[in-house]
Amino acid sequence: MEDSIEEICNENKYLINLRIKTTKMIKKIILLLLIPFLGFSNDTDTLFYERGEIYFFFEYKNKKQLNSISDIISIDHKTNSEIAYAYANKKEFTEFLKLGIDYTIIPHKPLNFLNGNKNNWDYYPSYQEYVDMMTAFADSFPNICKLHNLGTLTSGRKILIVQISDNVGQKEDEPSFLYTSSMHGDELSGYILSLRLINYILNGYGNNQRLTDLVNEIDIWINPLANPDGAYYGGNQDVSDARRYNSNWVDLNRNYPDPEDGPHPDGNSYQEETTIFLGLADTVNFSISANMHSGAEVCNYPWDTWSNLTADNNWWEYVSHEYADSCQANSSNGYFNYLNDGITNGNDWYEIDGGRQDYMNYFRYCREFTLELSDDKTPDPNDLPDLWYANYPSLLNYLEQSLFGLRGIVTDSITGDPLKAKIEILNYDIDSSHVYSNLPIGNYHRYLYQGNYNVTFSRSGYYSKTINTTILNNTSTVKNVQLVPINWTPNSINEEIKNKQQSLYIDILGRPLKSKENIPLIQIFNKGTSKKKIITE
Repeated sequence: MEDSIEEICNENKYLINLRIKTTKMIKKIILLLLIPFLGFSNDTDTLFYERGEIYFFFEYKNKKQLNSISDIISIDHKTNSEIAYAYANKKEFTEFLKLGIDYTIIPHKPLNFLNGNKNNWDYYPSYQEYVDMMTAFADSFPNICKLHNLGTLTSGRKILIVQISDNVGQKEDEPSFLYTSSMHGDELSGYILSLRLINYILNGYGNNQRLTDLVNEIDIWINPLANPDGAYYGGNQDVSDARRYNSNWVDLNRNYPDPEDGPHPDGNSYQEETTIFLGLADTVNFSISANMHSGAEVCNYPWDTWSNLTADNNWWEYVSHEYADSCQANSSNGYFNYLNDGITNGNDWYEIDGGRQDYMNYFRYCREFTLELSDDKTPDPNDLPDLWYANYPSLLNYLEQSLFGLRGIVTDSITGDPLKAKIEILNYDIDSSHVYSNLPIGNYHRYLYQGNYNVTFSRSGYYSKTINTTILNNTSTVKNVQLVPINWTPNSINEEIKNKQQSLYIDILGRPLKSKENIPLIQIFNKGTSKKKIITE
């Protein structure tokens, strides 16, 4: 009996020891399994310890896979048919690693070049020099140039823009045009070209007929630096340590509302810089614009987010080729001939969601394309003068395009008041390609490739009106349109006249008249009665 009890005790001890050993072994196995993940975490922390973004490349199988990956990280312009280059912050890179794709990190190297001087435009200014230059533009040409501080970032740096026009600050019957550059802080070709363009236009006003006409006929806005925190990441003294993302390590060109993916397509809140430009686009009804980048040499036209072609694809190809062809003609061989001889549909290249180009076209009814100005993101300062001479004729050509196409003013046929009306081409316009007339002038600008079009003007409370017109490239066609309000009566006309203290004489369509000579008209009497007659004076 005692032997049996002892055997049972020994067996229990064995089982307990086995259980303990098994538990320790399981813990060891779990620890071994965790080692790669712990290592991964430490490696990731190390990668992003000093800099919140990394640059890397990887091979991809096909366009579909690349578009899927572009939802996670920021694909770069150097991407070709086999190898993709990309940027990522820590969160984005962590998601990318889950795909199990081999990659190679490209170490960041601060720029090392000899800066030139302002007189030769072969240098990058310090941040304070940039602010001083923008201030000097407005101070030196106060009659045609106004400096706006669109907003001050948390860092204290400002988003600055100059407005240039003959009656600067006044609303007129003219298109509003926008050039903006370097929303990616390390893509600085357009930064210097924009500053030089401002200087060239201002100094040419009154001396160069073409520049004078552009200033007299266009409301011009130029923002040379959309991401100052990225450009001057290493300090305000220079751009030697510029980076792509903003101070929160967010790619600003993935941070806009998207036609397909809606608000916040990148999963981030709208950044300070984004909010500032959303406010600008909401305040100024830009007709046409361009967003300057670098890292390739090509005109990138809509769409980026989907493969649909715009209604005005022919027009986009025309103006893009005009830009590229002029660059090629004004430079050495090999410049600005990437992809389709210097132009590309954005989505054909690679997909971008949350880009500003698509936001402006879809939500703001503005024609915007993206200019990739140089293979080097931040060119050697010695190359900047050559970039200017290659690009400035094209920059002026695109600016001048804002004057062409179909344009005019839409008004109320009775009161003559300007109207905000929808201008569309039925069975032609798709994906927000229609436009609106803008208050307080009532002017509209519809850019079209040459051809014949039936254009419809409409507004709630008014009869729609359709006109037939022929458009020629590089030519302006003016069509002023009056819309007749629904259910208007002599009494309603009388009330309008009483309220607005207008002339008591109106034509048979209810339009006020300045001259009454030999014109059928309606005379309104004080009691509200009316009489139709012809007055000869």
